[in-house]
Amino acid sequence: MLTVVNEDGSTPSGSSLLDEIVREGARRMLAAALEAEVNAYIAELADERDAKGHRLVVRNGYHQPRQVTTAAGAVEVKAPRVNDKRVDEATGERKRFSSAILPPWCRKSPKISEVLPLLYLHGLSSGDFVPALEQFLGSSAGLSPATVTRLTQQWQADHAAFMDRDLAEVDYVYVWADGIHLNVRLEEAKACVLVLIGVRADGAKELVALQDGYRESGESWADLLRDCARRGMRAPVLAVGDGALGFWKALAEVFPDTREQRCWVHKTANVLDSLPKSAQPGAKKAIQDIYNAEDRDHAEAAVTTFAQLYGAKFPKAVKKITDDQEQLLAFYDFPAEHWIHLRTTNPIESTFATVRLRTKVTRGAGSRTAALAMVFKLVESAQQRWRAVNAPHLVALVRAGARFERGRLVERPEAVAA
Repeated sequence: MLTVVNEDGSTPSGSSLLDEIVREGARRMLAAALEAEVNAYIAELADERDAKGHRLVVRNGYHQPRQVTTAAGAVEVKAPRVNDKRVDEATGERKRFSSAILPPWCRKSPKISEVLPLLYLHGLSSGDFVPALEQFLGSSAGLSPATVTRLTQQWQADHAAFMDRDLAEVDYVYVWADGIHLNVRLEEAKACVLVLIGVRADGAKELVALQDGYRESGESWADLLRDCARRGMRAPVLAVGDGALGFWKALAEVFPDTREQRCWVHKTANVLDSLPKSAQPGAKKAIQDIYNAEDRDHAEAAVTTFAQLYGAKFPKAVKKITDDQEQLLAFYDFPAEHWIHLRTTNPIESTFATVRLRTKVTRGAGSRTAALAMVFKLVESAQQRWRAVNAPHLVALVRAGARFERGRLVERPEAVAA
C-alpha cells in the first residue's frame, strides 16, 4: 500500500510514518498471536463431540474491533471468537474461551498502567492524562479521566490490602529501611514515605511495607514496625538503613534482637560534607578501603588508617565513622556473597531514583492515599525486575544462626566419639 508522506516525515493524518509502521507491525503480530492461540485451543479440544458427532468447540468469526493502548501506540484489534458448547458439570454453565494474550476486559497493556502512577507523582492530574498520552500514543482509547479515577481507587484498595496482609508465613532475614522524601502530591510538605524492603529465606527481595510518616520520626517508624509485628513478622537478623533515621530507635523497641548496619553511601556523603573539597577525593578513597576490605580485620585496620590521616585536622569527620564503627562493619559477619547487598540501602534508592528526580512541589497536592497508592504501584511494578541476592541458599543458613568468619561459613565441629 502506497502512503503519501510529507517532507517532515509525517502522513496526512499528522502522525509519523515510522510510528504508523510500528503500530501496523504490532497490529499484525498481535492478530497472528491471537489466531495461533485460538487454533491451538480448538485443536486441543478437537475430540470433544456431542451425541451426533459434531465438534463442541469451533471457530465463530470475530469479535467487534476494539482499540488497545500499547507501548507502540493505539492498536486496533479484531480478536477471533470461539463457540464453546461444553458445559461445566460443577456449575452447569457453558464453558468460555478466555485469551491469555488479550483478556476481554483489556484496553491497555500493563506497561501503560505503569506509566500512569509515575505521571501522577510528577504532577499531572487525571484530567491531564488524556491530552498528554494522546500526543505520545496516538489515541486516548481507554485513558479517560473516569478510567484513571477508577484505576486510582483500585490501587488505593490494593495498597490497603497489602498493608493488612498476614506476614506470619513470610520470613524476612534482611531488611532495608529508608524514608523517601518525594516532596510531591503529599498534603504535608514534611511528610515522607517510609519503605521497608526485605530478603526472604529463599533469597528473593520483596516489598515488606510502605506507608507515610512525618520527618522519618521514631514514632512513625515504631508505628510501622509494630504493625508488621502485629501481623506476624519475625525479627530480621540484620537491618540496613541511614544513620540519621528514627528507624533505629523504633527497631530497638520493636525488634531488639535485630542487628544494625549503617548505609555506607549515606555515611560517605555525610563524612565528605564535613571536609574541605580539597581533602574529599583522598578521604573518599580511604573510606572505600574500609567497606571494600577483604574482611573485618582489614576493615578495622583501614578505619585506624583513616583516623591517623584525618584525625588531627578533621576530628569531627573521623568521629562520624569511629562512633558508628560496629554498626558500619556489621555486614562483615555475614556471607561474603551478601556484603555487596548489605552495606548500602541501594535496593530502595535505585527503585525510587526516577521518582526522586522531581523535587519541586507540584500544583494540586492530591490526596495522601492516592499518592501512596501511586508509589505502591510503582514499587510493585519495579519488584518484578528485582533479582535475588547472590548465593541465595546462604540466607536460610543466616536465619538458622550459622556463623560466618571472613565471609565464609564456619562448619560446626563434629562430635568426637568417646
